[in-house]
Amino acid sequence: MATNIVMPALEMAQETGILVSWLKREGEAVTKGEPLITVETDKVTVEIEATASGILGGILVREGGEVPVGQTVGWILAPGEAVPSAPPASAPLARSAAVQTSPAAPAPKPATAQPVLTVSIEASPLARNIAQENDIDLAFIKPAGKRIEKSDVLAAIRAKEAAMVPPALVPAPGLEGTLASPKARRLAAERDLRIDTITGSGPGGAVLADDVLAWQPPNSTTTLEMEVLQPAGQNYTIENVGTVWRVMAERMSLSWTSVPHFYLTREVQAGGLIEWRKKVAPSVEKRTGVKPTYTDLLVKLIGFVLRDHPRLNSAWVNGDIQRNGEINVGIATALDDGLIVPVIRSADSASLGEIASQRKDLIERAQSRKLRPNDVAGGTFTLSNLGMYNVDAFNAIVNTPQAAILAVGRIAERVIPLDGQVVVRPMMVLTLSCDHRVVDGARAAKFLDDLANLLEDPWGLLI
Repeated sequence: MATNIVMPALEMAQETGILVSWLKREGEAVTKGEPLITVETDKVTVEIEATASGILGGILVREGGEVPVGQTVGWILAPGEAVPSAPPASAPLARSAAVQTSPAAPAPKPATAQPVLTVSIEASPLARNIAQENDIDLAFIKPAGKRIEKSDVLAAIRAKEAAMVPPALVPAPGLEGTLASPKARRLAAERDLRIDTITGSGPGGAVLADDVLAWQPPNSTTTLEMEVLQPAGQNYTIENVGTVWRVMAERMSLSWTSVPHFYLTREVQAGGLIEWRKKVAPSVEKRTGVKPTYTDLLVKLIGFVLRDHPRLNSAWVNGDIQRNGEINVGIATALDDGLIVPVIRSADSASLGEIASQRKDLIERAQSRKLRPNDVAGGTFTLSNLGMYNVDAFNAIVNTPQAAILAVGRIAERVIPLDGQVVVRPMMVLTLSCDHRVVDGARAAKFLDDLANLLEDPWGLLI
């Protein structure tokens, strides 16, 4: 019996995935448990294993295609078995779990008064798949050619959408006649925008989430206008960004426009940190094979201090403050195609060697695009260290829904006053960005003070 291959749900909020590559060719033998396809979400790229053994056949989605979660992308066939004319009835998946049906249960027969989809209707497998997932009856579609193709089904879907307004698109409260999706209304409220001033692109002119994100006031200069105003003869190119960069841009824009940021800055002496690393690094490297970096030391110190400052380890969720039971520190990591934040688990209780090993493994897999969903989930605080790029200080954007992010600059010798004398000391600048909905200035200042004191005297960890 043919086994359908579907786009998996790797994250709770995932709606689509990109099929990056097929690891087997059509007609090749497949063994259950071996990698079959590579899938990319907005955070990770994961190899998906085959769920059965057989022959790969009936590939519906080419490499690079973006596919809704649960959609069939191909089949694993028994030797000599033909490719199914349409995906099995159980192919679509709920985002949380697969919907299983009993193989012994007979399919219900359609009423004779209704059109019956039979093998006499010629349609491509992809057309059948799209029609089934969008509740389109192929019997009502008149193909442009000899058989029903994808374009014929898409045209039918557009006609269906034009004929009715989805139940989710309802008039916004207090704005009669303005249709908008719930997500669009929420985004508009967060940006203090009137929903009735936004031009909608959905069915019946309904305002969708993308309309809110792209909306600019009439008196502002749009991207199109900026391109038109380019000096004559000036050359420029348009770079098409990947999924990771696009999602990063969207989330940072949302955080910047919806989170009330405030910043605290503290310059600290780094001599104690340097000395600590010199003394502990050799023994940690001998024991684990990984030499601790300043980032590892900072993760350890942050995790330790967060024990006494639970509000900095909290999150803003649905209008309430969520107290997190674990201390998991994310490390902002720059890749060529965007920013990703792998997470160090139990940073408060993990040893320095364990933190260094976790960090090395996560960064290497991030650079090779082999992170798993769990590697970037569950972060409760974020560290962004640009010291290795010779940056003195910077303000970071809060990684929502977390309450705070710490930005760290380079260690550099500076002239400072000390005990009435002018001396030269290695210094570094810490900048704490906070969500004012979760943390007030006093709490943030106490956290930063404790962290700065411990950073100047890391041996305080032993007390």
